[in-house]
Amino acid sequence: MTSVKLSLTALTTLFLSSACGAEINATLETPAPTGLVEETATPFLLPTATTTSTPAVIQPSMLPATTPVSMRVSTTDGMTEIQIPSGILHMGGLDVYAENDELPPHDVELDEFWIDQLEITNSMYNLCVQTGACAPPVKFNSDNRPDYFYNLEFRDYPVVYVSWLDASQYCQWAGRRLPTEAEWERAARGDDLRTYPWGDELPNPTLLNSNNEVGDTSRVGSYQAGASPFSVLDMAGNVWEWTSDLYKSDFYLTSALSNPTGPSEVIGLYQRVLRGGSFQDERVNVRLSNRGYELGPDRMAAPQDPAYYGRSSVRIGFRCASTN
Repeated sequence: MTSVKLSLTALTTLFLSSACGAEINATLETPAPTGLVEETATPFLLPTATTTSTPAVIQPSMLPATTPVSMRVSTTDGMTEIQIPSGILHMGGLDVYAENDELPPHDVELDEFWIDQLEITNSMYNLCVQTGACAPPVKFNSDNRPDYFYNLEFRDYPVVYVSWLDASQYCQWAGRRLPTEAEWERAARGDDLRTYPWGDELPNPTLLNSNNEVGDTSRVGSYQAGASPFSVLDMAGNVWEWTSDLYKSDFYLTSALSNPTGPSEVIGLYQRVLRGGSFQDERVNVRLSNRGYELGPDRMAAPQDPAYYGRSSVRIGFRCASTN
């Protein structure tokens, strides 16, 4: 995939739509060609499956960051990607709430990679649906919104009701992949021993969407104070996020200490690791070391069996990553 990297020595600029409720012509737009373009000072538009004569203007907003980051923008789906440098991740449960499947804590060496700054939105996912490369979500509602996926009011909100297979196919279409569990945790934790992406301060409504305080999903990027050390957003709360790894409760006992990709096989259910917690979860579940899981695709099942595709949920979304 051809790319041009943009190095930032200051803070990352996040672009968010400020006029999602504006009336918009519903004509489908042609997706941009695959590739990456250099960020400029001119705000770009979040992709939608619509064309409008009065596009929503994206307002730049500075993010708190402790580590200088590099960023690039995909012209396939408009996602801002953050470069995560190679380094040592202090992986696993490091606090008093650590559960057995987070133990033992261990150091993992990771190569450089890129990760999406935000969770994949309805409008981004709909671009893939319009090309025929992605199946629509299993359901079009969110937890309390009967009209969600195709509603322009929620175009910049995280897509939900997508299975692990759906998420994997989207990332492939976009020229990326699902992050490994270790990559996800490094993007959230950085180089220190923090409990949450923003540090050790207990979760509160200024940092994330959790504990049913909002009661449903929030627009991606709404909680800038909750950014990770690399300026990655929404890594706690909002929606759980699929990773590429199979789930095994005692995997940390035998995990590779360099670029782990999860167990090669798991006896029994084909569960895939989820990270980050959701808008419904309490503080213990939005810790960055917490490991969730849900059924991924079981290719031993018949295609007419729902297990063949894996499960989806109103609480699960995803983001993508890339090696280069």
